[in-house]
Amino acid sequence: MENENLDPMTVQAVEPKRSTWQALNDAIRGTDADYTKIDLKRAILLLAVPMILELVMESTFAVVDIYFVGKLGASAVATVGLTETYLFLLYSLAMGLSMAVTAIIARRIGEKSKEEAGRSAIQSILLAILVSLPFAIAGIFFAKELLALMGGDQWSMEHGYRYTQWMLGGNGIIILLFVINAIFRGAGDAAIAMRVLWIANGCNIILDPILIFGWGPIPAFGIEGAAIATTIGRGIGVATQLWTLSKGGKHIQAKLSQVQFDAKIIMNIIRTSLGGVGQMIVAMTSWIFLMRILADVGSEAVAGATIAIRIMMFTLMPAWGLSNAAATLVGQNLGAGNPGRAESSVWKIGVYNMIFLIVVSFAYFFFNQSLVGIFTGNDNVIRIGGEWLKILSYSYFVYGWWMVSVQAFNGSGDTKTPTYINLVFFWLIQIPLAYLLVLQLNWGHSGVFWAVFVSETSVGLFTLWMFKRGKWKTATV
Repeated sequence: MENENLDPMTVQAVEPKRSTWQALNDAIRGTDADYTKIDLKRAILLLAVPMILELVMESTFAVVDIYFVGKLGASAVATVGLTETYLFLLYSLAMGLSMAVTAIIARRIGEKSKEEAGRSAIQSILLAILVSLPFAIAGIFFAKELLALMGGDQWSMEHGYRYTQWMLGGNGIIILLFVINAIFRGAGDAAIAMRVLWIANGCNIILDPILIFGWGPIPAFGIEGAAIATTIGRGIGVATQLWTLSKGGKHIQAKLSQVQFDAKIIMNIIRTSLGGVGQMIVAMTSWIFLMRILADVGSEAVAGATIAIRIMMFTLMPAWGLSNAAATLVGQNLGAGNPGRAESSVWKIGVYNMIFLIVVSFAYFFFNQSLVGIFTGNDNVIRIGGEWLKILSYSYFVYGWWMVSVQAFNGSGDTKTPTYINLVFFWLIQIPLAYLLVLQLNWGHSGVFWAVFVSETSVGLFTLWMFKRGKWKTATV
């Protein structure tokens, strides 16, 4: 590119103007634009739109999945919720690893080291496969014991354990889906990550009712069918990822000649991912404790919370998409030696996130029970799930700033700071407060919801303050 060595502001000034429709088309189809030089608002649009659409499809599947499982009863929904407490541990590893992968790939792309980016991508995939093995063994051979440990009821033990076997046994597919899409996002190929997830979850949505309820010669597998559909759909997604990565995207390609163990790169990924894994383990294990407390309240409390979480996932995914764009922009611009531009991108995206989640808060406040009622006809489950959504509406906009601030740290490679923050607010505040309110003061399920409100509102404000201090600008990966 003839503009490659020009000052970023000069490039922005001479860049031809494009209509909103043209920009959206570029975002969905993918572009080879240099995100360290083009106009910042356009860079956010090109990255955020496919990331939002990617995660909207992910959350759409989560909602559709729980809708079909909800037809099987509260115990089936509770089984999904209890299994997800273990999947949260898996997600903590996958997401922590993905944070490191995004930061490393983005930094290499910002440094214009595409060959090194390809090598890092290969090592990330090899590491993901190794990480998945212990979960697969535990899920296949100890599914019933795992459900019993979380307080599963008799139905879960007799019928629901097969769902747990499939979800944990096939966890390698989930981790690979996370990690390879993190490679694409870090490189700036967000449109590829979007298409992969649309393919994977589109297959899931089609297969879900067929395998759960049966169709023609295909028998009804019940709750097990939901897990089978997920495994098949995401397996197709991973196959698509690997083919695309080997063929080459707009910004990155992994070559067959690079498929060899590189201890130096592996150790760099592990070192960078430790903070990300730590912050996710802290956050996710806190959810395990909360779900365990709710299990003592009853299956309806678990079911109500599970449905509320799925609704939260659906509404938060656009915000996470925006936040993921911040991680890529921070990583690439730090790699290009432009920390000021990296910081500006975070503030712009934070405002967009705040506005979006204020709108969501109004929906939660006025239509909470109607939203939960879409997924179940049980009045108690509707009341419990609706209560949580209403409590969240009081300060949901703070989540927008928390997401962007965390992703700024992660995109820079400073994954340790959010870990320490999570440790204090989730383990030392959220869990003890929930225990006190539920089991000591007898607030029931409401105690868990208010503990979440207090701790997560506080962590959002504190993380934003830490971001303003600016130490993340000096992180290295």
